[in-house]
Amino acid sequence: MQPVEISIVQTEKYKAQREFLSFFLTALLGASVNFFSQIYYRQYFGFGTSVLLGYLTATVVSFVPTKLFAFSAKGTGNSGREAIKFLVIALVAWAVQVGIAAATLKWIADPLLAGKLSTFWREKFSHVVGMGFSFLANYFGHKLLTFRSTGMYDRIKARTGRQNEDVF
Repeated sequence: MQPVEISIVQTEKYKAQREFLSFFLTALLGASVNFFSQIYYRQYFGFGTSVLLGYLTATVVSFVPTKLFAFSAKGTGNSGREAIKFLVIALVAWAVQVGIAAATLKWIADPLLAGKLSTFWREKFSHVVGMGFSFLANYFGHKLLTFRSTGMYDRIKARTGRQNEDVF
C-alpha cells in the first residue's frame, strides 16, 4: 500500500475552500444587486414580479465575475455554452428562490410576524430566506454543470453531425 500524498489532499481542500469563498463573494455582489433592485422594482410591481426582476438583474450582473473569479473559467473558450448553462441553472435557482420566498411569506412571516413587523420587513425576510436557498442551488448547479465540461455538447454535436450525414 502506497502512502497518500498529504500535500495533494491539502491542495485540493484549499482549492475547494477558495472556490467556495470566491463564489460566496460573487454571490454577495449578486445578492446585493438582487436585494436592492427588488426594493426598487417593488414600487412598480407586485412582490413576485419584483423578486423575479431583481433576480434577473442580479443574474446578468453576476455571470462575468462568477466565470472569472469563482470558478476560474477565464480561458475555457466556452463562454457561449457557459452563458446558456448559467441561465438555465439561474432559472432553476430563481424558481427555488421565488417558491421559498412565497412559501416563507405565506406560512411563516405573515402568520407569525404580522403584528411585529411591517409588510415591507416581512417581505424582505421572506426574500432573504429564498435567496439563501437560491444560493445553494446556484452554487451546486454552476459547480457541477455550468463551468465544467460534461461532454453533452460534444455528444449532441456528434449526433447532429451523423444525422446530417445520413440525410445526404
